[in-house]
Amino acid sequence: MKNIELLVLDMAGTTIDEDNVVYKTLTSAVNDYGYPVSLEKVLSSCAGMEKLEAITSLLKEINGKEEDAPAIFEKFSEQLRESYKNLDVKPINGTEDFLLSMKSQNKKIVLNTGYTSEIAHQLLNKLNWKENVHFDALITADDVSESRPSPEMIYLAMKKFNITEANKVLKAGDSVIDIEEGKNAGCGLTVAVLSGAQGKSELEKAAPDYILNTISEATGIL
Repeated sequence: MKNIELLVLDMAGTTIDEDNVVYKTLTSAVNDYGYPVSLEKVLSSCAGMEKLEAITSLLKEINGKEEDAPAIFEKFSEQLRESYKNLDVKPINGTEDFLLSMKSQNKKIVLNTGYTSEIAHQLLNKLNWKENVHFDALITADDVSESRPSPEMIYLAMKKFNITEANKVLKAGDSVIDIEEGKNAGCGLTVAVLSGAQGKSELEKAAPDYILNTISEATGIL
């Protein structure tokens, strides 16, 4: 098996269970603006994307006005802040043990997400996950100029830890865009998980190296 030194793990749906509240809130914000769209459509079209880009792309698909995207994004961000205040956030089953196990083997763990830094930190604070204990770095859509499936976040993670060979990196996520991001970076392993936004038939389209129920099952690969 490849000598994996760095794990780049998506957050919601991959390591963290937040009951799809982001996509439920996004659906609601788009509906409130007069564009009828289902949660299923939002999960299929927007999973893993930076959220302003996701809303813009979604409006294009449903013949909405792209210029409405910034206003919908504002509304979505406000609603999400409120939703998160009372939300019960928990790790996906087995994730904490997996993170601690990987750290004990001196592998670097970077959490990456299409969320803003503010939302990502809200999630981590609710879980009480600490840098250098559960993970080594957090990289969000705010940290790069191009969002997923661009490999920029993975390249930044590699740079942080002086890893020059992408084949020593594992990328895991619950969406096609996560897998595309990993492949665009040339990662040694791409792992799709069934614990989040998209199902097996959708994830298979991206041809990940593995499709697992949860990220903790990756222990068997590593």
